Amino acid sequence: MLLFLGGLALLAIGYFTYGKLVEKIVSPDDRPTPAVRCTDGVDFLVLPPWKAMLIQLLNIAGIGPVIGVILGIKYGIAAFWIIPVGNILGGAVHDFVAAMMSMRANGANLPELVRRTCGRFSYGIFSVFMCFMLLLLVAVFINVPTQLIDRGIFPQFAADFWIAMGAIFLYYIVATFFPIDQIIGKFYPLFGAILLLGSLAIFVKLMIDAGHDGNLLLESAGFKANMYSSANNQPILPMLFVTIACGILSGFHATQSPIVARTLQTERDARRCFYGMMVAEGVIAMIWAGAALALYNIFPALMKENPNLVLAKITNHFLGDKIDDITIISVVILAVTSGDTAMRSLRLTLAEMFHIPQKKFLNRVLLCLPLIILTALLLYWSNLSAKSFNILWNYFAWGNQVLAAATLMIATIWLVSLGKNAVITLVPGMFITFIVTTYILWVSPGRGNGAYGFGLDLNTAYICGAAVAVAAAVAAVISGLKKRKLNDPDWISKEK
Repeated sequence: MLLFLGGLALLAIGYFTYGKLVEKIVSPDDRPTPAVRCTDGVDFLVLPPWKAMLIQLLNIAGIGPVIGVILGIKYGIAAFWIIPVGNILGGAVHDFVAAMMSMRANGANLPELVRRTCGRFSYGIFSVFMCFMLLLLVAVFINVPTQLIDRGIFPQFAADFWIAMGAIFLYYIVATFFPIDQIIGKFYPLFGAILLLGSLAIFVKLMIDAGHDGNLLLESAGFKANMYSSANNQPILPMLFVTIACGILSGFHATQSPIVARTLQTERDARRCFYGMMVAEGVIAMIWAGAALALYNIFPALMKENPNLVLAKITNHFLGDKIDDITIISVVILAVTSGDTAMRSLRLTLAEMFHIPQKKFLNRVLLCLPLIILTALLLYWSNLSAKSFNILWNYFAWGNQVLAAATLMIATIWLVSLGKNAVITLVPGMFITFIVTTYILWVSPGRGNGAYGFGLDLNTAYICGAAVAVAAAVAAVISGLKKRKLNDPDWISKEK
Protein backbone atom coordinates (compact mmCIF):
# COMPACT_ATOMS: atom_id res chain seq x y z
CA MET A 1 0.00 0.00 0.00
CA LEU A 2 2.87 2.38 0.76
CA LEU A 3 4.31 1.89 -2.73
CA PHE A 4 0.92 2.70 -4.26
CA LEU A 5 0.38 5.84 -2.17
CA GLY A 6 4.00 6.83 -2.70
CA GLY A 7 3.49 6.64 -6.45
CA LEU A 8 0.48 8.96 -6.23
CA ALA A 9 2.44 11.38 -4.04
CA LEU A 10 5.34 11.30 -6.52
CA LEU A 11 3.02 12.37 -9.33
CA ALA A 12 1.86 15.39 -7.33
CA ILE A 13 5.39 16.32 -6.25
CA GLY A 14 6.66 15.87 -9.80
CA TYR A 15 4.12 18.32 -11.20
CA PHE A 16 5.16 21.07 -8.79
CA THR A 17 8.92 20.43 -9.01
CA TYR A 18 10.06 18.79 -12.24
CA GLY A 19 7.13 20.32 -14.10
CA LYS A 20 8.29 23.79 -13.01
CA LEU A 21 11.83 22.96 -14.10
CA VAL A 22 10.66 21.88 -17.55
CA GLU A 23 8.53 25.02 -17.81
CA LYS A 24 11.55 27.17 -16.94
CA ILE A 25 13.63 25.48 -19.66
CA VAL A 26 10.97 25.81 -22.35
CA SER A 27 10.08 29.35 -21.20
CA PRO A 28 6.46 30.12 -22.13
CA ASP A 29 5.99 33.87 -22.57
CA ASP A 30 3.42 36.51 -23.50
CA ARG A 31 3.70 36.38 -27.30
CA PRO A 32 0.36 36.08 -29.17
CA THR A 33 -0.76 32.46 -29.44
CA PRO A 34 -2.20 30.76 -32.55
CA ALA A 35 -5.69 31.07 -31.03
CA VAL A 36 -5.24 34.86 -31.06
CA ARG A 37 -3.19 35.28 -34.27
CA CYS A 38 -5.01 32.79 -36.49
CA THR A 39 -8.61 32.78 -35.22
CA ASP A 40 -10.95 31.04 -37.68
CA GLY A 41 -13.86 30.10 -35.41
CA VAL A 42 -13.42 26.37 -36.18
CA ASP A 43 -10.05 25.05 -34.99
CA PHE A 44 -8.32 28.27 -33.94
CA LEU A 45 -10.26 29.99 -31.17
CA VAL A 46 -9.80 30.92 -27.51
CA LEU A 47 -11.35 28.60 -24.92
CA PRO A 48 -11.42 29.09 -21.13
CA PRO A 49 -8.35 27.40 -19.58
CA TRP A 50 -10.46 24.96 -17.52
CA LYS A 51 -12.30 23.83 -20.63
CA ALA A 52 -9.07 23.44 -22.61
CA MET A 53 -7.66 21.34 -19.76
CA LEU A 54 -10.63 18.98 -19.70
CA ILE A 55 -10.54 18.62 -23.50
CA GLN A 56 -6.84 17.79 -23.33
CA LEU A 57 -7.39 15.25 -20.54
CA LEU A 58 -10.12 13.45 -22.45
CA ASN A 59 -8.18 13.69 -25.73
CA ILE A 60 -5.20 11.85 -24.26
CA ALA A 61 -6.93 9.62 -21.70
CA GLY A 62 -8.11 6.92 -24.05
CA ILE A 63 -8.55 3.35 -22.96
CA GLY A 64 -4.85 3.16 -22.07
CA PRO A 65 -5.03 4.35 -18.43
CA VAL A 66 -7.76 1.76 -17.79
CA ILE A 67 -7.48 -1.25 -20.09
CA GLY A 68 -3.72 -0.75 -20.49
CA VAL A 69 -3.02 -0.83 -16.75
CA ILE A 70 -5.41 -3.74 -16.18
CA LEU A 71 -2.98 -5.64 -18.42
CA GLY A 72 0.15 -3.81 -17.27
CA ILE A 73 -0.25 -4.44 -13.54
CA LYS A 74 0.29 -8.12 -14.34
CA TYR A 75 3.99 -7.22 -14.43
CA GLY A 76 3.77 -6.66 -10.68
CA ILE A 77 3.89 -3.83 -8.17
CA ALA A 78 6.94 -2.38 -9.93
CA ALA A 79 4.29 -0.63 -12.07
CA PHE A 80 3.46 1.55 -9.04
CA TRP A 81 6.78 3.37 -9.37
CA ILE A 82 7.33 2.92 -13.11
CA ILE A 83 4.06 4.73 -13.93
CA PRO A 84 4.78 7.93 -11.95
CA VAL A 85 8.50 8.09 -12.81
CA GLY A 86 7.83 7.50 -16.50
CA ASN A 87 4.93 9.95 -16.45
CA ILE A 88 6.89 12.79 -14.82
CA LEU A 89 10.16 12.37 -16.72
CA GLY A 90 8.73 11.17 -20.02
CA GLY A 91 5.04 11.43 -20.80
CA ALA A 92 4.28 14.83 -19.27
CA VAL A 93 7.44 16.35 -20.79
CA HIS A 94 6.52 14.83 -24.18
CA ASP A 95 3.00 16.33 -24.14
CA PHE A 96 4.09 19.75 -22.87
CA VAL A 97 7.03 20.26 -25.23
CA ALA A 98 5.05 18.97 -28.24
CA ALA A 99 2.33 21.53 -27.44
CA MET A 100 4.84 24.35 -27.02
CA MET A 101 6.50 23.53 -30.35
CA SER A 102 3.07 23.57 -31.98
CA MET A 103 2.18 26.93 -30.42
CA ARG A 104 5.46 28.44 -31.60
CA ALA A 105 4.80 27.08 -35.11
CA ASN A 106 1.32 28.61 -35.50
CA GLY A 107 -0.49 25.50 -34.25
CA ALA A 108 1.33 23.10 -36.58
CA ASN A 109 0.58 19.40 -36.37
CA LEU A 110 3.27 16.78 -35.79
CA PRO A 111 4.13 16.05 -39.47
CA GLU A 112 4.57 19.77 -40.14
CA LEU A 113 6.87 20.03 -37.12
CA VAL A 114 8.89 17.14 -38.56
CA ARG A 115 9.13 18.99 -41.89
CA ARG A 116 10.37 22.19 -40.30
CA THR A 117 12.79 20.27 -38.08
CA CYS A 118 14.10 17.43 -40.27
CA GLY A 119 13.26 18.35 -43.87
CA ARG A 120 10.94 17.13 -46.60
CA PHE A 121 12.20 13.56 -46.93
CA SER A 122 11.57 12.76 -43.26
CA TYR A 123 8.32 14.67 -43.49
CA GLY A 124 7.05 12.52 -46.36
CA ILE A 125 7.80 9.22 -44.62
CA PHE A 126 6.51 10.41 -41.26
CA SER A 127 3.29 11.88 -42.72
CA VAL A 128 2.30 8.60 -44.33
CA PHE A 129 3.15 6.68 -41.15
CA MET A 130 1.24 9.03 -38.85
CA CYS A 131 -1.86 9.16 -41.03
CA PHE A 132 -1.88 5.37 -41.14
CA MET A 133 -1.50 5.24 -37.35
CA LEU A 134 -4.36 7.69 -36.83
CA LEU A 135 -6.59 5.57 -39.06
CA LEU A 136 -5.70 2.53 -36.95
CA LEU A 137 -6.38 4.50 -33.79
CA VAL A 138 -9.80 5.67 -34.97
CA ALA A 139 -10.70 2.06 -35.82
CA VAL A 140 -9.45 0.78 -32.44
CA PHE A 141 -11.34 3.49 -30.54
CA ILE A 142 -14.54 2.61 -32.35
CA ASN A 143 -14.10 -1.13 -31.83
CA VAL A 144 -13.35 -1.13 -28.11
CA PRO A 145 -16.35 0.89 -26.84
CA THR A 146 -18.59 -1.00 -29.25
CA GLN A 147 -17.38 -4.30 -27.77
CA LEU A 148 -18.03 -3.04 -24.24
CA ILE A 149 -21.59 -2.14 -25.19
CA ASP A 150 -22.34 -5.19 -27.34
CA ARG A 151 -21.09 -7.76 -24.82
CA GLY A 152 -23.80 -6.71 -22.42
CA ILE A 153 -21.50 -5.51 -19.64
CA PHE A 154 -24.36 -3.19 -18.79
CA PRO A 155 -27.45 -4.85 -20.39
CA GLN A 156 -29.72 -1.82 -20.22
CA PHE A 157 -27.41 -0.14 -22.75
CA ALA A 158 -26.73 -3.21 -24.88
CA ALA A 159 -27.29 -2.87 -28.63
CA ASP A 160 -26.66 -4.66 -31.86
CA PHE A 161 -22.92 -4.59 -32.55
CA TRP A 162 -23.08 -2.87 -35.93
CA ILE A 163 -25.73 -0.39 -34.80
CA ALA A 164 -23.58 0.62 -31.82
CA MET A 165 -20.51 0.85 -34.04
CA GLY A 166 -22.38 2.96 -36.59
CA ALA A 167 -23.63 5.33 -33.89
CA ILE A 168 -20.13 5.86 -32.48
CA PHE A 169 -18.67 6.33 -35.97
CA LEU A 170 -21.39 8.87 -36.82
CA TYR A 171 -20.54 10.83 -33.68
CA TYR A 172 -16.86 10.88 -34.70
CA ILE A 173 -17.81 12.28 -38.10
CA VAL A 174 -20.04 15.01 -36.63
CA ALA A 175 -17.46 15.99 -33.99
CA THR A 176 -14.78 16.18 -36.71
CA PHE A 177 -16.83 18.52 -38.91
CA PHE A 178 -18.00 21.04 -36.33
CA PRO A 179 -15.98 23.81 -34.59
CA ILE A 180 -14.18 22.60 -31.48
CA ASP A 181 -16.34 24.70 -29.14
CA GLN A 182 -19.67 23.37 -30.45
CA ILE A 183 -19.53 19.58 -29.88
CA ILE A 184 -16.29 18.81 -28.07
CA GLY A 185 -16.32 22.02 -26.04
CA LYS A 186 -19.89 21.47 -24.83
CA PHE A 187 -19.88 17.75 -23.97
CA TYR A 188 -16.32 17.18 -22.72
CA PRO A 189 -16.78 19.00 -19.37
CA LEU A 190 -19.64 16.60 -18.52
CA PHE A 191 -17.66 13.59 -19.75
CA GLY A 192 -14.65 14.73 -17.72
CA ALA A 193 -16.73 15.02 -14.57
CA ILE A 194 -18.06 11.47 -15.01
CA LEU A 195 -14.53 10.11 -15.54
CA LEU A 196 -13.05 11.88 -12.52
CA LEU A 197 -15.95 11.00 -10.19
CA GLY A 198 -15.88 7.35 -11.26
CA SER A 199 -12.12 7.08 -10.68
CA LEU A 200 -12.41 8.89 -7.34
CA ALA A 201 -15.16 6.50 -6.19
CA ILE A 202 -12.98 3.48 -6.98
CA PHE A 203 -10.01 5.09 -5.18
CA VAL A 204 -12.02 5.73 -2.00
CA LYS A 205 -13.38 2.17 -1.89
CA LEU A 206 -9.94 0.73 -2.68
CA MET A 207 -8.41 2.66 0.24
CA ILE A 208 -11.13 1.43 2.59
CA ASP A 209 -10.62 -2.19 1.54
CA ALA A 210 -6.81 -1.91 1.61
CA GLY A 211 -7.06 -0.40 5.09
CA HIS A 212 -8.72 -3.63 6.27
CA ASP A 213 -6.39 -5.87 4.26
CA GLY A 214 -2.98 -4.41 3.46
CA ASN A 215 -2.09 -7.40 1.30
CA LEU A 216 -4.53 -6.28 -1.42
CA LEU A 217 -1.88 -3.98 -2.88
CA LEU A 218 0.95 -6.49 -2.63
CA GLU A 219 1.70 -9.56 -4.76
CA SER A 220 -0.10 -12.62 -3.39
CA ALA A 221 1.05 -16.17 -4.13
CA GLY A 222 -1.83 -16.58 -6.59
CA PHE A 223 -0.86 -13.35 -8.34
CA LYS A 224 2.82 -14.34 -8.61
CA ALA A 225 1.85 -17.66 -10.14
CA ASN A 226 0.10 -15.87 -13.02
CA MET A 227 2.04 -12.62 -13.39
CA TYR A 228 3.94 -11.62 -16.52
CA SER A 229 7.68 -12.23 -16.56
CA SER A 230 10.53 -13.21 -18.87
CA ALA A 231 9.71 -16.84 -18.10
CA ASN A 232 6.44 -16.56 -20.06
CA ASN A 233 7.85 -14.30 -22.81
CA GLN A 234 6.65 -11.08 -21.18
CA PRO A 235 9.81 -9.25 -19.99
CA ILE A 236 9.21 -5.82 -18.47
CA LEU A 237 11.68 -4.42 -21.00
CA PRO A 238 10.19 -3.83 -23.53
CA MET A 239 6.66 -5.21 -22.96
CA LEU A 240 5.48 -3.06 -20.04
CA PHE A 241 6.16 0.21 -21.86
CA VAL A 242 4.15 -0.87 -24.87
CA THR A 243 1.32 -2.30 -22.74
CA ILE A 244 1.00 0.78 -20.50
CA ALA A 245 1.42 3.70 -22.87
CA CYS A 246 -1.17 6.32 -21.92
CA GLY A 247 -0.24 6.43 -18.22
CA ILE A 248 3.52 6.61 -18.87
CA LEU A 249 4.37 7.87 -22.36
CA SER A 250 2.24 7.82 -25.49
CA GLY A 251 3.05 9.17 -28.94
CA PHE A 252 -0.64 9.55 -29.68
CA HIS A 253 -0.67 12.52 -27.30
CA ALA A 254 1.59 14.49 -29.65
CA THR A 255 -1.16 14.27 -32.29
CA GLN A 256 -3.66 15.68 -29.79
CA SER A 257 -1.68 18.47 -28.15
CA PRO A 258 -1.82 20.74 -31.26
CA ILE A 259 -5.64 20.60 -31.17
CA VAL A 260 -5.68 22.23 -27.73
CA ALA A 261 -2.58 24.35 -28.46
CA ARG A 262 -4.80 26.20 -30.95
CA THR A 263 -7.23 27.21 -28.18
CA LEU A 264 -5.01 28.75 -25.46
CA GLN A 265 -5.01 32.51 -25.02
CA THR A 266 -1.57 32.52 -23.40
CA GLU A 267 1.44 30.21 -23.39
CA ARG A 268 1.54 30.55 -19.61
CA ASP A 269 -1.42 28.13 -19.36
CA ALA A 270 0.56 25.41 -21.18
CA ARG A 271 2.11 23.69 -18.15
CA ARG A 272 -1.14 23.05 -16.33
CA CYS A 273 -2.95 22.18 -19.55
CA PHE A 274 -0.42 19.73 -21.00
CA TYR A 275 2.06 18.68 -18.30
CA GLY A 276 -0.69 18.82 -15.67
CA MET A 277 -3.26 16.81 -17.59
CA MET A 278 -0.72 14.08 -18.33
CA VAL A 279 -0.02 13.89 -14.59
CA ALA A 280 -3.78 13.67 -14.01
CA GLU A 281 -3.89 10.77 -16.46
CA GLY A 282 -1.11 9.13 -14.46
CA VAL A 283 -3.24 9.41 -11.32
CA ILE A 284 -6.15 7.74 -13.14
CA ALA A 285 -3.82 4.99 -14.35
CA MET A 286 -2.52 4.39 -10.81
CA ILE A 287 -6.05 4.09 -9.40
CA TRP A 288 -7.10 1.51 -11.98
CA ALA A 289 -3.79 -0.35 -11.62
CA GLY A 290 -4.35 -0.58 -7.87
CA ALA A 291 -7.93 -1.75 -8.29
CA ALA A 292 -6.86 -4.39 -10.84
CA LEU A 293 -4.08 -5.67 -8.56
CA ALA A 294 -6.50 -5.96 -5.62
CA LEU A 295 -8.97 -7.91 -7.72
CA TYR A 296 -6.27 -10.20 -9.13
CA ASN A 297 -5.13 -10.94 -5.58
CA ILE A 298 -8.69 -11.88 -4.61
CA PHE A 299 -9.48 -13.75 -7.84
CA PRO A 300 -6.19 -14.87 -9.48
CA ALA A 301 -8.09 -16.70 -12.23
CA LEU A 302 -9.14 -13.32 -13.64
CA MET A 303 -5.55 -12.75 -14.77
CA LYS A 304 -6.28 -15.05 -17.70
CA GLU A 305 -9.51 -13.25 -18.67
CA ASN A 306 -10.17 -10.55 -21.26
CA PRO A 307 -9.37 -7.09 -19.77
CA ASN A 308 -12.84 -5.82 -20.73
CA LEU A 309 -14.35 -8.49 -18.46
CA VAL A 310 -11.90 -7.57 -15.68
CA LEU A 311 -12.97 -3.95 -16.05
CA ALA A 312 -16.58 -4.95 -15.40
CA LYS A 313 -15.53 -7.07 -12.40
CA ILE A 314 -13.52 -4.18 -10.92
CA THR A 315 -16.38 -1.71 -11.06
CA ASN A 316 -18.91 -4.22 -9.78
CA HIS A 317 -16.66 -5.41 -6.95
CA PHE A 318 -15.72 -1.96 -5.68
CA LEU A 319 -18.84 0.04 -6.48
CA GLY A 320 -21.73 -2.41 -6.67
CA ASP A 321 -24.54 -2.67 -9.19
CA LYS A 322 -25.91 0.85 -8.75
CA ILE A 323 -22.74 2.81 -9.52
CA ASP A 324 -20.60 0.50 -11.63
CA ASP A 325 -22.53 1.12 -14.86
CA ILE A 326 -21.75 4.83 -14.61
CA THR A 327 -18.06 4.04 -14.26
CA ILE A 328 -18.07 1.68 -17.23
CA ILE A 329 -19.85 4.35 -19.25
CA SER A 330 -16.98 6.66 -18.32
CA VAL A 331 -14.53 4.14 -19.81
CA VAL A 332 -16.59 4.02 -23.01
CA ILE A 333 -16.43 7.82 -23.00
CA LEU A 334 -12.63 7.63 -22.63
CA ALA A 335 -12.34 5.69 -25.86
CA VAL A 336 -14.89 7.80 -27.70
CA THR A 337 -13.36 11.13 -26.66
CA SER A 338 -9.95 10.05 -27.92
CA GLY A 339 -11.28 8.53 -31.13
CA ASP A 340 -13.19 11.63 -32.22
CA THR A 341 -10.20 13.92 -31.75
CA ALA A 342 -7.94 11.38 -33.48
CA MET A 343 -10.17 11.74 -36.53
CA ARG A 344 -10.11 15.51 -36.09
CA SER A 345 -6.30 15.42 -35.93
CA LEU A 346 -6.26 13.39 -39.14
CA ARG A 347 -8.42 16.02 -40.84
CA LEU A 348 -6.20 18.86 -39.60
CA THR A 349 -3.02 17.05 -40.66
CA LEU A 350 -4.27 16.41 -44.18
CA ALA A 351 -5.55 19.99 -44.46
CA GLU A 352 -2.11 21.22 -43.47
CA MET A 353 -0.37 18.89 -45.92
CA PHE A 354 -2.54 19.88 -48.89
CA HIS A 355 -3.04 23.53 -47.86
CA ILE A 356 -6.83 23.29 -47.69
CA PRO A 357 -8.42 26.02 -45.52
CA GLN A 358 -10.85 24.58 -42.98
CA LYS A 359 -13.08 27.56 -42.28
CA LYS A 360 -15.61 26.47 -44.95
CA PHE A 361 -17.79 23.54 -43.96
CA LEU A 362 -17.70 22.09 -47.50
CA ASN A 363 -13.89 21.85 -47.39
CA ARG A 364 -14.09 19.87 -44.17
CA VAL A 365 -16.70 17.51 -45.63
CA LEU A 366 -14.76 16.86 -48.85
CA LEU A 367 -11.53 16.24 -46.94
CA CYS A 368 -13.23 13.79 -44.58
CA LEU A 369 -15.06 11.72 -47.20
CA PRO A 370 -12.04 9.53 -48.10
CA LEU A 371 -11.24 9.19 -44.38
CA ILE A 372 -14.76 7.95 -43.71
CA ILE A 373 -14.51 5.38 -46.52
CA LEU A 374 -11.08 4.12 -45.40
CA THR A 375 -12.16 3.89 -41.76
CA ALA A 376 -15.32 2.00 -42.69
CA LEU A 377 -13.27 -0.53 -44.69
CA LEU A 378 -10.81 -0.91 -41.81
CA LEU A 379 -13.66 -1.46 -39.36
CA TYR A 380 -15.21 -4.11 -41.57
CA TRP A 381 -11.88 -5.95 -41.99
CA SER A 382 -10.94 -5.73 -38.30
CA ASN A 383 -14.21 -7.36 -37.27
CA LEU A 384 -14.04 -10.30 -39.64
CA SER A 385 -12.30 -12.27 -36.89
CA ALA A 386 -10.62 -11.89 -33.52
CA LYS A 387 -7.28 -12.36 -35.29
CA SER A 388 -7.93 -9.34 -37.51
CA PHE A 389 -8.59 -7.10 -34.50
CA ASN A 390 -5.50 -8.41 -32.68
CA ILE A 391 -3.33 -7.51 -35.68
CA LEU A 392 -4.88 -4.04 -35.71
CA TRP A 393 -4.22 -3.59 -31.98
CA ASN A 394 -0.62 -4.85 -32.12
CA TYR A 395 0.40 -2.49 -34.89
CA PHE A 396 -1.32 0.39 -33.16
CA ALA A 397 0.50 -0.40 -29.91
CA TRP A 398 4.08 -0.27 -31.21
CA GLY A 399 3.33 2.42 -33.80
CA ASN A 400 2.12 4.63 -30.98
CA GLN A 401 5.53 4.48 -29.34
CA VAL A 402 7.32 5.15 -32.63
CA LEU A 403 5.42 8.46 -32.65
CA ALA A 404 6.62 9.15 -29.09
CA ALA A 405 10.25 8.50 -30.02
CA ALA A 406 10.01 10.78 -33.06
CA THR A 407 8.33 13.56 -31.08
CA LEU A 408 10.96 13.55 -28.34
CA MET A 409 13.80 13.57 -30.85
CA ILE A 410 12.47 16.56 -32.83
CA ALA A 411 11.86 18.28 -29.48
CA THR A 412 15.52 17.64 -28.68
CA ILE A 413 16.54 19.26 -31.98
CA TRP A 414 14.43 22.30 -31.12
CA LEU A 415 15.81 22.69 -27.59
CA VAL A 416 19.43 22.20 -28.68
CA SER A 417 18.93 24.82 -31.41
CA LEU A 418 17.79 27.29 -28.73
CA GLY A 419 20.78 26.51 -26.50
CA LYS A 420 18.48 25.09 -23.83
CA ASN A 421 18.92 21.99 -21.67
CA ALA A 422 17.73 19.26 -24.05
CA VAL A 423 18.35 16.45 -21.55
CA ILE A 424 14.68 16.67 -20.54
CA THR A 425 13.66 15.30 -23.97
CA LEU A 426 16.83 13.50 -25.04
CA VAL A 427 16.87 10.94 -22.20
CA PRO A 428 13.22 9.84 -22.47
CA GLY A 429 13.59 9.97 -26.26
CA MET A 430 16.53 7.57 -26.15
CA PHE A 431 14.69 5.31 -23.74
CA ILE A 432 11.51 4.98 -25.78
CA THR A 433 13.57 4.55 -28.97
CA PHE A 434 15.38 1.67 -27.25
CA ILE A 435 12.03 0.21 -26.13
CA VAL A 436 10.25 0.32 -29.48
CA THR A 437 13.29 -0.90 -31.43
CA THR A 438 13.78 -3.80 -29.03
CA TYR A 439 10.07 -4.62 -29.21
CA ILE A 440 9.97 -4.72 -33.00
CA LEU A 441 13.13 -6.81 -33.24
CA TRP A 442 12.16 -9.29 -30.52
CA VAL A 443 8.42 -9.99 -30.68
CA SER A 444 6.87 -12.72 -32.81
CA PRO A 445 3.57 -14.64 -32.77
CA GLY A 446 5.47 -17.80 -31.93
CA ARG A 447 6.42 -16.37 -28.54
CA GLY A 448 2.77 -15.94 -27.61
CA ASN A 449 2.76 -12.15 -27.49
CA GLY A 450 0.78 -11.85 -30.71
CA ALA A 451 2.74 -9.14 -32.51
CA TYR A 452 4.63 -9.52 -35.78
CA GLY A 453 8.31 -8.65 -35.45
CA PHE A 454 11.70 -10.04 -36.43
CA GLY A 455 11.86 -12.69 -33.70
CA LEU A 456 15.48 -12.05 -32.62
CA ASP A 457 16.63 -13.29 -29.23
CA LEU A 458 16.12 -10.75 -26.45
CA ASN A 459 19.77 -9.90 -25.74
CA THR A 460 20.47 -9.24 -29.42
CA ALA A 461 17.37 -7.07 -29.58
CA TYR A 462 18.56 -5.13 -26.51
CA ILE A 463 21.95 -4.45 -28.10
CA CYS A 464 20.43 -3.34 -31.39
CA GLY A 465 17.86 -1.21 -29.57
CA ALA A 466 20.59 0.54 -27.58
CA ALA A 467 22.60 1.17 -30.75
CA VAL A 468 19.62 2.70 -32.55
CA ALA A 469 18.81 4.88 -29.52
CA VAL A 470 22.37 6.23 -29.37
CA ALA A 471 22.45 6.85 -33.13
CA ALA A 472 19.12 8.71 -32.98
CA ALA A 473 20.36 10.84 -30.07
CA VAL A 474 23.60 11.76 -31.85
CA ALA A 475 21.69 12.66 -35.01
CA ALA A 476 19.23 14.83 -33.05
CA VAL A 477 21.97 16.73 -31.20
CA ILE A 478 23.98 17.33 -34.40
CA SER A 479 20.89 18.54 -36.21
CA GLY A 480 20.07 20.87 -33.32
CA LEU A 481 23.58 22.32 -33.34
CA LYS A 482 23.26 23.01 -37.07
CA LYS A 483 19.98 24.82 -36.42
CA ARG A 484 21.66 26.88 -33.71
CA LYS A 485 24.06 28.29 -36.30
CA LEU A 486 21.08 29.97 -37.96
CA ASN A 487 21.10 32.34 -34.97
CA ASP A 488 17.32 32.56 -35.23
CA PRO A 489 15.46 31.49 -32.06
CA ASP A 490 12.12 31.57 -33.92
CA TRP A 491 13.13 29.38 -36.88
CA ILE A 492 10.46 26.81 -35.94
CA SER A 493 7.73 29.37 -36.68
CA LYS A 494 8.87 30.03 -40.22
CA GLU A 495 8.01 28.24 -43.46
CA LYS A 496 10.81 26.73 -45.49
